Amino acid sequence: MDRRDLLKAALAAASATALAGCGRGLRNLLGNSDLGFAEPLPNPEPIARTLNRVAYGFNLKVAKEVAEKGREAWIESQIAADEEEDPWLVLQIERLDVFRLGPAELRDLPEEEVVRQLQQATILRAVYSRNQLLERMVEFWSDHFNIYARKRFEAWRKPMDEISVIRRHALGKFPDLLRASAKSPAMLEYLDNDRNNKAKPNENYARELMELHTLGVHGGYTQEDVQQVARCFTGWTIENRFGRARGTFRFDESQHDFGEKVVLGHRIPAGGGVEDGEQVLQILATHPSTAKFIAGKLVARFLGDGFEGWRDRLAEIYLQTGGDIRAMLRPLLLSDDLLHAPPLPKRPFDFVASSLRALAAATDGRGVLPYLRAMGQPSHEWPMPDGYPNETESWTGSLLARWNFAIALLSGDVKGVQIDEILRQQPVEAILGRKPGEDPLSRLIAERRDPRERIALCLCSPEFQWR
Repeated sequence: MDRRDLLKAALAAASATALAGCGRGLRNLLGNSDLGFAEPLPNPEPIARTLNRVAYGFNLKVAKEVAEKGREAWIESQIAADEEEDPWLVLQIERLDVFRLGPAELRDLPEEEVVRQLQQATILRAVYSRNQLLERMVEFWSDHFNIYARKRFEAWRKPMDEISVIRRHALGKFPDLLRASAKSPAMLEYLDNDRNNKAKPNENYARELMELHTLGVHGGYTQEDVQQVARCFTGWTIENRFGRARGTFRFDESQHDFGEKVVLGHRIPAGGGVEDGEQVLQILATHPSTAKFIAGKLVARFLGDGFEGWRDRLAEIYLQTGGDIRAMLRPLLLSDDLLHAPPLPKRPFDFVASSLRALAAATDGRGVLPYLRAMGQPSHEWPMPDGYPNETESWTGSLLARWNFAIALLSGDVKGVQIDEILRQQPVEAILGRKPGEDPLSRLIAERRDPRERIALCLCSPEFQWR
């Protein structure tokens, strides 16, 4: 069967399954995750659902580890994020210039190379890291505090932002993450606060700080609050003076508005300096609207829409613990709702990572980047400050590109990706995390004699597009 025939078969499978599924809803879907081969589990579905939500997909070897350790203990280890990483992964990351050099040294590299290395590291960690929840949360916060790597000098600033802001605080406390982001040169430049001065206040960061980073669009702030917050952050800029640590945070008091401000009813006295902005961050970080907004986004990412009770519960935990991210995640991930919530769509990055983990593919990550671009989700390249969308409708146009990737992957056509032949011959349940059913797709897959065709069809199936 050639590629055209396989694409036709995938399309037929998708159509047949969609028609067969009308009236009985979507089935819970599962992907695949980790390295190596293992015998099938007798009942993989609960573990598969856990791995699809907490990690980047289901894989038999990891599923066996979860079964042996126990689901709760495994989730606790992920929340702790203290699993020792594979030395091979550590070496691959350390070889990348973006994590060896500072922003000034990186300027000697072309923008294209810096962005590529950032994207390469992102896919490597998602596929191979033993701390899968950490990587999920790095992705979550990278969307929440989105920075477009193609703006001005962002390509050279973003690596330090990822290290010292996102990764350092991904499972820590939200107020610490917020403060680190506010002083990040990458964020200062992306939302133009490096140009915010007393003569002409720039409201861009102030607006997104409240709408996207803390309170939410309906969080109770006004345009007057935006203007007052912008005044508080005048003088927050990037060091560029000769003989100083260029590219770091700098408070330029000559550009700061020292007048009195009022933010969300809180009076900020005249005469303050950098403390004005820091006080704003404290007001926002402890605001009940921020608690609800962050809680709601976490619930939507791990459970989906329609879980208002969980949003309220996590918001209360946020306020009680000072925004402790681990404390919010623990009850959510250990709940039965994680196992029974409706399926969530895989975004292209999730689809690619779970495909590679399902097959224990060996790769340095470079070869899959063009496929992610074709699907519309190259890491760090969403130009708007709201981050890549989660809605299913946003990604329906990526299906053909997904099928092309799946077929190329199993045909050995993805540059720099190797799959052990024994892993190409895994049973269907090793990919989908469930035993094959009686639906048209399962019958079509079962008819294929070539194991590579069967696996490619599994990756192309509607079920594999969900988690």
